[in-house]
Amino acid sequence: MDFINETILKELKKDSRISMSELGRRVHLSAPAVRERVRHLEEQQVIRKYTLDINSKALGFPVEAIMEATIKNNRYADFKEHILTFTNVDFCYRISGETCFLLKAHFQSFSDVEQFIDDLQLYAHTKTNFIFSDICEDL
Repeated sequence: MDFINETILKELKKDSRISMSELGRRVHLSAPAVRERVRHLEEQQVIRKYTLDINSKALGFPVEAIMEATIKNNRYADFKEHILTFTNVDFCYRISGETCFLLKAHFQSFSDVEQFIDDLQLYAHTKTNFIFSDICEDL
C-alpha cells in the first residue's frame, strides 16, 4: 500500500461519491489513473463496498447505545437470528472477552431501549452504554 492509495482510501472514506476527476486532483493523478487504482483496490477486496452514513437523529432516533450481549444457555444461533429482525441495529459483532456480542442500535426513546433489552432477555444478558457524542465525526 503506497501513500497515494492510502490517500485515495482516506478521501473515499470521507466521501465515497467523489468524482474520479476530483479525487485525481486531490491525489495529483489523472482521472483515468485514479480510476485504475480504485478498480485495483476493489479487485483486491481492499474496498469491499460503498456505504451511506445515515443521521439517525435527523430521522427521529436521538438515542444511540452500544450494547454488550452475553448469551444465555448456548443460544447463539437464536440470538443471531433474532437480532437480524431489528432494523434499528447498526452493527452486531461477535467478539472475544467476557461478553459474546457487541452491537450498536438507535432508538426513538428510552422506553424503546427498555423494550429492546426486554426482547433480548430470552437470549442474552445485556449491558448498555449510551452514546453522548462522536469524537471522530468531524475528522
